[in-house]
Amino acid sequence: MIVNPAQAPASGPETQPSNANQAQERSTDMDYDAFLRLLIAEMKHQDPLNPTDASEYVSQFASFSSVEQAIQTNRKLDDLLAGQSLSQSGGLIGRHVTSGDGSISGEIESVRLTSQGPHATLSDGRSLLVGPGVTITGAPT
Repeated sequence: MIVNPAQAPASGPETQPSNANQAQERSTDMDYDAFLRLLIAEMKHQDPLNPTDASEYVSQFASFSSVEQAIQTNRKLDDLLAGQSLSQSGGLIGRHVTSGDGSISGEIESVRLTSQGPHATLSDGRSLLVGPGVTITGAPT
């Protein structure tokens, strides 16, 4: 039996996502579409004298659905954590910060969130990754 491979959609400016969330959603949609194409191809090319049991198809679909729900849950948790980090980072402005080794110290003027974590920009223009070993003191001014 010959099964043609699933084809990915053409890539062009109209198919390019505008941000990371859309890229992740498009990736999930393609996986779902690929699963359905594979399931249809499997049904088309099964042995008519020995067809696949319907409960096996239901089992495959249920497994795929649970994986898809887990992906959606993880995406929502990531969004929730990013919002929580943003809220907490705003409370750092105006506080005094000292690096773990004591080489960088000053008042936090702004906070920028990156994939590494929050980066505090100090009033003297230096930047410090807020992480383990960093000491933050004082109430915001």
